Amino acid sequence: MKDKITYNTHGTCSRQIIIEIEDDTVTGITFVGGCSGNTQGVAALATGMKINEVIERLRGLKCGFKPTSCPDQLAQALEQYVAQKS
Repeated sequence: MKDKITYNTHGTCSRQIIIEIEDDTVTGITFVGGCSGNTQGVAALATGMKINEVIERLRGLKCGFKPTSCPDQLAQALEQYVAQKS
């Protein structure tokens, strides 16, 4: 089953993340705003990965002195998705 979620970020330069998921695998990621090269890189690396692996690798990463980062927000968006599916 294909799902598409939109997550409004908190505490980062990016404003929103649009994530496509199919069969527990991330199939597409688009960051709205943020550092273009970095967010494109994160999206390219995480696409094709299982949801839990993305969460495990990205959860808790910080950007400078901020308590979160765009990758961390992606992990939080996926955690919220998993919780809602349960």
